[in-house]
Amino acid sequence: MLEPSRELDEIAGLVIGAALEVHRVLGPGFLESVYEDALAIELALRGVSFERQKAVSVSYKGWRIGEGRWDFLVEDSLIVELKAAERLLPVHQAQVLSYLKATGCRLGLLINFHESQLRQGIRRIVFSPAA
Repeated sequence: MLEPSRELDEIAGLVIGAALEVHRVLGPGFLESVYEDALAIELALRGVSFERQKAVSVSYKGWRIGEGRWDFLVEDSLIVELKAAERLLPVHQAQVLSYLKATGCRLGLLINFHESQLRQGIRRIVFSPAA
């Protein structure tokens, strides 16, 4: 598996730092939308560019069949999906991987704000397209 660039890892580090600050201030227990709003504020305060809730087209054998929405696209290169769940499930990781495949992005972060210590709720997901 090819690792993403150092620059992309640095962007991920900025997002993780912002998420840690949001969690430090708010703690666990709120709805996902609360954390999404707070993370948007924190990223903006840190001068990080992002798009929220952007639709991504889903195709099957050349036919457009629907769309998905990721929580954040950061610096046009990093998918960030937020959760406020009891625990992360394999389907949550599959969701991020699907967004990575659909967009061609190489790296995604799955962040579960329900954890008492946020670091335990962060998953780094790398997509390596077939050669």
